[in-house]
Amino acid sequence: MSQFSNFQSRPDHIEIRGARVHNLKNIDLDIPLGKLVGITGVSGSGKSSLALGVLYAEGSRRYLEALSAYTRRRIIQMAEAKIDSIEYVPAALALRQRPAVPGVRSTFGTATELLNSIRLMFSRLGNHRCPNGHLLSPSVNVAAMRPLVCSVCGAVFDGLSAESFSFNGQGACHTCGGTGIVQAVDETTLVPDESLSIDEGAVAPWNSLMWSLMTNVCRAMGVRTDVPFSELTEQEREIVFHGPPEKKHILYKAKSSNQAGEMDFTYYNAVYTVENALAKVKDEKGMKRVEKFLKRNACPNCGGSRLNKRALSSLLCGKNLAEITKMTLSDLTAWIKTISASMPEELKTMAESICGQFLHVSKRLSGLGLDYITLDRAGTTLSTGERQRVQLARAVRNRTTGVLYVLDEPSIGLHPANVDGLLGVIDDLIAHGNSVILVDHDVRVLKAADWLIEMGPKAGEHGGQIVAQGTIKAVAKKTSSLIVGFLADKEKPVIRETATPEAMFAHGHIKLSTAPLHTVHALDLDIPKGRLIAVTGVSGSGKTTLILESLIPAIEAAIAKAPMPDHVKSVEVAGIERINLIDATPIGVNGRSTVATYSGILDDLRRLYAAIPEAKSKGYKVSDFSYNTGSLRCFGCDGTGQITMDVQFLPDVDIICPDCGGSRYGKEAEAIRYRSKKDKVNAPGISLPVLMGMTVEQALERLCDVKKVKEKLQILSDLGLGYLTLGEATPALSGGEAQRLKLAAEMEKAQDDAIFVFDEPTIGLHPLDVRILIGVFQKLVDAGATVIVIEHDLNMIANSDYVVDMGPGGGKAGGQIVATGLPKKIAETAESLTGKYLCEIIS
Repeated sequence: MSQFSNFQSRPDHIEIRGARVHNLKNIDLDIPLGKLVGITGVSGSGKSSLALGVLYAEGSRRYLEALSAYTRRRIIQMAEAKIDSIEYVPAALALRQRPAVPGVRSTFGTATELLNSIRLMFSRLGNHRCPNGHLLSPSVNVAAMRPLVCSVCGAVFDGLSAESFSFNGQGACHTCGGTGIVQAVDETTLVPDESLSIDEGAVAPWNSLMWSLMTNVCRAMGVRTDVPFSELTEQEREIVFHGPPEKKHILYKAKSSNQAGEMDFTYYNAVYTVENALAKVKDEKGMKRVEKFLKRNACPNCGGSRLNKRALSSLLCGKNLAEITKMTLSDLTAWIKTISASMPEELKTMAESICGQFLHVSKRLSGLGLDYITLDRAGTTLSTGERQRVQLARAVRNRTTGVLYVLDEPSIGLHPANVDGLLGVIDDLIAHGNSVILVDHDVRVLKAADWLIEMGPKAGEHGGQIVAQGTIKAVAKKTSSLIVGFLADKEKPVIRETATPEAMFAHGHIKLSTAPLHTVHALDLDIPKGRLIAVTGVSGSGKTTLILESLIPAIEAAIAKAPMPDHVKSVEVAGIERINLIDATPIGVNGRSTVATYSGILDDLRRLYAAIPEAKSKGYKVSDFSYNTGSLRCFGCDGTGQITMDVQFLPDVDIICPDCGGSRYGKEAEAIRYRSKKDKVNAPGISLPVLMGMTVEQALERLCDVKKVKEKLQILSDLGLGYLTLGEATPALSGGEAQRLKLAAEMEKAQDDAIFVFDEPTIGLHPLDVRILIGVFQKLVDAGATVIVIEHDLNMIANSDYVVDMGPGGGKAGGQIVATGLPKKIAETAESLTGKYLCEIIS
């Protein structure tokens, strides 16, 4: 029987029986429909398996089954979930934790589809120019598809359609093709080390993009190639960079045979060498060889607007399309509200309709805290949180009903002040008759849930069970619940001993001075060395510009003794030799990258197994134990552990390789077994394929006497990743897991000369996992490192030694340092929006 009231006309719950996706332990569950349902639990507890692997997978799959076989063949479909049954699941849409990074042609305007309304406004309501340049008043003739007649010169012409204003279509600039940028050779990269001579490889493009003979040809051009490049005359440098393509007779020695020869060869200067290579690029690999010598500039023809002259010739209430897209959403919304009143009477109704569509979408985007972004902002520069909120706003705009929305960590990138906007969006979805299931850890979001499901109790094989479920009040009574203490505000927020004001700068200062950049004002930053520092503020307040675009490149330049970024006035980082950015971008591009390969553990294990007597007797070498290229890999799946089967009009099915059972290795590898000192004399030992299927914790216990492997496994365990299997594919890891795995490689090094920058390290972390992460940061600080976190999580901020709060708002309303100092000082600063919420935590 359902836990919910009996229904007569329609179901009021989703009924799941026997769910076994990933680590789910054959669970049975009833989930209410038409409500906000929160799913929480520690990392790896099975939250995403339930939300995405069961609910979304089945909701989307069953909807697509209603379509024709022809249509289904052209849509990427989810595989059938491993469950006994699931009933009453609606058609489902998922908003994932990490939306895809858009292409170069995407902007905030196109991603939100606001530009569609703007283009329609220009087409139907704009002032168009005749072929002779005269500006016409708005006319209904455009919408009626009638020719326009110039009142000045009598010229007859067709009005511009909405497509004529698209930089991805007819409105594109002919020079840049609608991208707004052109690539040019960055001459500062051509000779990175002027202390080298040309013979020693000073001209970098000639080493990687051109024949080595170019050094001989350059010498024949009259350039000295045996002296440091810094000693060349201006005339010699000009020949190297821009010399003419003259044919020269040269003598050379072949590297392979050392035999001398002579030939005629045309000179390619360093700049042309790059341009020639760029013109021949055919794939991503080729582009990577060239792009280090390139810089991107605004298109000289369109000034970065992406539009051609015809598209820019029309005006809407005195502004062209480029001027409008440079406005922030906040300013643009206010301006759009004035358009209808300025139109002729016969166009007012149309204007109100088109402008109304724009205002409906912009209202939701503003509620999600995105009103500081301009419509021409490149999609590639949007943060993960910004992209997810754009995705969420688009879902709401569609005004669906009866749909199941599965939201994966929707609070990512949200300042506490923007959580209210998120909850408003969710309320709208439910008010329109939809159901919302969200996976989240933000306590404010979870408190708003009508129904809460807590997975656990731990991670990996120790998770996959229902710890507690019910209303917030019901879950609060469960002694097994791990989240209840945070929901009831009973957990102590500050768990580490932070530095005192007197000792804050005892290890030194890190100083930065900048000129204005984007919407960020000129800044002077002074933060303590060897401390945990949080950089906070609402979205668009300038955190990314300050740290990722200013501090990191400035310190990198200082370390390399290279030119500073143009907007950086000065930087002081005495004693710093390394700066590491550890973000949440996925690790690897396919399933061949695993926890064992990325951490370097597999390299050690391959050496360990190659040294076993049985391996030596069969002539196996270290390379044979690679599941990518080694002779012991499974040839049935080529070392991937699975086979993809094309089932024609059904979705492709990934099945575990029947030959290796998913272990990636052939049967021959099973015969090579490692026996630890603790194993009994006749113990069978353990093979590498079996070991790859073990969790970090299991492997740590089994390999306790292999020092090098044990140390790496222990680091992963200390980072809270003990539940991951060694063979787990890294692209499937959550953002938080990816960050901690990247950090693992750095933990063995001395840290007193290092700065670590973490971009939202609490992504995807349960409050208990945040505590583990705080402990990791403590170890780095104890080792002398400076740790900088760009963060919204209030518990992480409260545990920082020093806070730099940006704002006070986003975009033009931000870009300043509002307050710096102890978390308590931020909480007491009236101007700080972060302080308002931090005050509630600290008190």
